[in-house]
Amino acid sequence: MFNLSRFSNSSVLKALAARFGRFQTPETPFGSKRALPNAQESLEKFLSIPICEDNFDSDASQEVQRHGQFLVRQDRWDDLSKAIHKADQNRETTSDGMLVADLLAYGARADVVRAVEHALADGNSKCLLDGINGLEAVRREHPDDMAIAVILALAHIDIGWAWRGRGYEATVLTQNRKKFAAHLDRAAIILSPFCATELNSPVLCAAQCALLAGESDPNTHVADKYESLIDLHPQNHRHMRAMGHHLLPRWFGSYEQLELEARRTASRTQDVWGNGAYTWVYFDAIALDAKACEKVDVDFFIDGLHDIVATRPEQEIVNLLTSYCTIALRHGAGISEEADFPRMRIVDCANWLIRDHLTEVHPLIWAHAAEGFDNNARITSLSRFAARGRADALHIIADQFRDEIIGGKHVKFTSTGPELHSA
Repeated sequence: MFNLSRFSNSSVLKALAARFGRFQTPETPFGSKRALPNAQESLEKFLSIPICEDNFDSDASQEVQRHGQFLVRQDRWDDLSKAIHKADQNRETTSDGMLVADLLAYGARADVVRAVEHALADGNSKCLLDGINGLEAVRREHPDDMAIAVILALAHIDIGWAWRGRGYEATVLTQNRKKFAAHLDRAAIILSPFCATELNSPVLCAAQCALLAGESDPNTHVADKYESLIDLHPQNHRHMRAMGHHLLPRWFGSYEQLELEARRTASRTQDVWGNGAYTWVYFDAIALDAKACEKVDVDFFIDGLHDIVATRPEQEIVNLLTSYCTIALRHGAGISEEADFPRMRIVDCANWLIRDHLTEVHPLIWAHAAEGFDNNARITSLSRFAARGRADALHIIADQFRDEIIGGKHVKFTSTGPELHSA
């Protein structure tokens, strides 16, 4: 549960306990005397909601990645290039916003990158350059092909991160830091002949944004790079979330710049998202950084939540927003009293999200929320991962209907929302 001890003499303690204490997972039993049953079998006697067992997004993403990998293994580079260009121009995405062109490019470089990761883990430096040299040779055969250049550049970026690791800068060995810089410098050279705006290419622009980590002074133009990406594909919320993340002081920005760009992005995308872009830009930032949570315009953020649901009412988005409010956002509770007031108000949005918009549960989305939506999280068993997300979702949803359930009602979710029946 949250560490609220620092608020022991604070007026906010009761409010925090009342709000955050409601949303608990099966591993942390409800503290109230009017607690709901912990066992999932007992819980389902009082709550019925459709569960989306098919992992459409995961399956679709893996299928696209496998296709890119297959084309490379068959040496069908022309077919791969055409597929990436087509997906890029048509802005093809999975339902959760993953670029199909990026997934194809990931599959195309997967064998090379994994070989390097395994070699580094085993301390075997003999074959580190074999795969990337092979990709360099393919690029020489297709010097003007943007898709091939993106594959090679992203492979260099991935290998650079494999050398560096994800730890703090001070913990990275000098040799590893040099390897990281060298690979990102090479990626920058590979992409330099291509202009994402002229080519109307989100996948190229996203790759150029990934180069920011290798620049000596990325702060001066990080917003410009992401602004170009968002303008190329404003319907994709992932670009806005990535910009907000990278505008945190821990990366390339400042809190003032984060606020400015959130408002500017909302203004530029009013016709697509209403005020929703402000919410997307802050989405991951305030879950990661208490100071950003202190500074967010919470009224603007909540208006954006309403606009997102109005614009994108599909259940993938509703599950994403609900799991964010009830799981991802609560991780930082108790660190900063100033941050907890806006956090409480956003957490309370779960009430209307669940009661007015939720009609089914997508377990994987809830499981990813528990990991802070970390794309680098290691998942050893997809079935166990999904089961955890399912259990969390059911307990949180049931807790939203605590009074009704304790009053003897059975909550049944239909395509139009929850209905109450006598148990």
